Amino acid sequence: MRTVEAVLQRRAESVPYEALADAFLEFDRFSGSNPLLLIAEAAASTTGQSFAGGIRPTVERFRESFVESGRLTSFAELASLALEDDDLVDALGARRKRHVLLEIADRLEDRPEDDDFDSLRAWAAQVDVYRYETDPIGRISGVGPSSLQYLRILAGVDTIKPDPTVAAFLESVAADLESSPLDASTPLRGIASCEWLAVHTSFRRLEIDRLAWWLGASDAERTAVADQHAL
Repeated sequence: MRTVEAVLQRRAESVPYEALADAFLEFDRFSGSNPLLLIAEAAASTTGQSFAGGIRPTVERFRESFVESGRLTSFAELASLALEDDDLVDALGARRKRHVLLEIADRLEDRPEDDDFDSLRAWAAQVDVYRYETDPIGRISGVGPSSLQYLRILAGVDTIKPDPTVAAFLESVAADLESSPLDASTPLRGIASCEWLAVHTSFRRLEIDRLAWWLGASDAERTAVADQHAL
């Protein structure tokens, strides 16, 4: 009978899952540790676009229009923008993304920490994803468990984003095991299942997340991400 560790190790062959996870945990990605760019990336992900084709270009437009120009320097300034601000519309496009971005900035701006990056990190560390609907950001229209978890990952938390690639990965792993509690029928059950895998293997939660992402991504998506880190 194959062990859970063996099943994951077989899938992880030739996958740079450790480096992919470390890039998030060490803020060694295109958005760096700039809190404005990190929440812009989370907002950009809420419409289901791919990283290379949608998320990264959106964040780059936001960076150019608001960060590099010096127009925005804080969550407070971002939260004060109008939803229909011309530059914001040009950068983010969809109303949903703009709404989520401004609301995240508003919620985090109200925290007690003096620094925006510290506010984001402190919030992310304290979230109980299983009660996400009671969380200030989890309550935002357009934010569900997947978006919430992605923002936490962007903030350096070792956790899982319960998206379709993770669900497909869990179903595949479950099929290779004689028995297991793995269940991807809902986002929260998917998170719990990945946490079970992390407890019973040598893989961290974010490594499982990145392994699932890599196996489900297109060649173009893999290349776009790998090129950032010379993987």
